[in-house]
Amino acid sequence: MAEIRHIFNEIHFELVRRIAEGGMGVVFEARQRGASQFEKRVAIKLIREEYSEIDEFRHNFIGEALLAADLIHTNIVQIYHLGEISGQYFMVMEFVDGLTLETFLDKHNREAIDIPADIAVFIISRVCRGLAYAHRKGRRRQRYLNIVHRDVNPRNIMLSFSGDVKITDFGIAKALDLMHDGEGQIIPGKPEYISPEQANYESTDSRADLFSLGVVMSELLLGRNIFLAEDNNSTWENIRTMPLPHFPGMRKEIDGRLHDVLVKALEKQPNDRYGSAIEMLYDLEMYLYKDRFGPTNEKFAAYLEKLYEGTPVGVPEWTD
Repeated sequence: MAEIRHIFNEIHFELVRRIAEGGMGVVFEARQRGASQFEKRVAIKLIREEYSEIDEFRHNFIGEALLAADLIHTNIVQIYHLGEISGQYFMVMEFVDGLTLETFLDKHNREAIDIPADIAVFIISRVCRGLAYAHRKGRRRQRYLNIVHRDVNPRNIMLSFSGDVKITDFGIAKALDLMHDGEGQIIPGKPEYISPEQANYESTDSRADLFSLGVVMSELLLGRNIFLAEDNNSTWENIRTMPLPHFPGMRKEIDGRLHDVLVKALEKQPNDRYGSAIEMLYDLEMYLYKDRFGPTNEKFAAYLEKLYEGTPVGVPEWTD
């Protein structure tokens, strides 16, 4: 890894620390350096050399970069550059100074704190804004993209300490011919957040993302994933067949309006679900702002500051 650091230094990137690591790659915080003491914090997503040599994975990694480069929206993590060093592909991305929604959830669960309902809905509404933009993305080289993220889950939602909410990781997205979607052969996405059509190996459209977002929303409000079981097959069976609970009976802060949004997002049949992210966003924002001054980025930033006051949420500087 010291060799990788040296190579990145030669192209004006100083790797600072690991942000996340998985079996196929690693994400770093980095400093991009330029003339006259120019410096910018960025994130670098680097795929492991062995996966760079696999055609399908390399094609999807490049496809993600080409796709996300055209997605310029405040609720989507930006992609700045795609490069290759020593046979390994990397992306230079927007650095989000904050944490994942998964970390945010874990913090509340560990300390037995309920996430305020309006904060939970605010987070989901911002993700919904990002998805609405991605789903409606016009044309690339005179063709519609028809984007489906297919992996909406708490690990892929970023919360910045300034109050922004951003969706990231379009690595298994379905988008025209930019990506290998594998539908019919694989089940893409994190098992406990996929839609019934994904669990059934069926073709997906943007409504699959809305089901996944409904699962995340219910988890924020209840502190647990209602579909999660002891193994993937049981989880998928729950997603396909489990009747939805009466949400107000599970938490008193969930009123009838919020119950209706959850139920519509979590309908088993896509035709019964919200037809678009714009429709779901409308209901979420009507809940938040129709008869009150609802949450803002500033209010959410203040909530995060209070929640993490005196608590380190980062990771140590680089050590070899």
